[in-house]
Amino acid sequence: MDYLRILSGKEEPLPIYTGVIECLQDPQAFPDLLEPVYRDAMKLDDEALDRFRFALLRLQLYADIHRNEDLERAMQIKFVAQVLEKVIFGTLVMEPQEMESG
Repeated sequence: MDYLRILSGKEEPLPIYTGVIECLQDPQAFPDLLEPVYRDAMKLDDEALDRFRFALLRLQLYADIHRNEDLERAMQIKFVAQVLEKVIFGTLVMEPQEMESG
């Protein structure tokens, strides 16, 4: 799977993508790899942070679109992308909306 292409979209890759790809390739090591990616993200300027957030969003969309091909892999990709987005940005762009009871 070409994670770099998914993360980059039509833009030039950011160096932080290397750490994200490590997380995606070895979900078992993700807990140990989370903090280095977070620390790298904290060094990014506003424009790069915005691009990085869209990269994480692209990963989530990719996982949703391809979930019927390999459900377990899609769930791992989405989990990594969502945890990174939540830890780094505090919220998810595509956060599930709760149904209002009324």
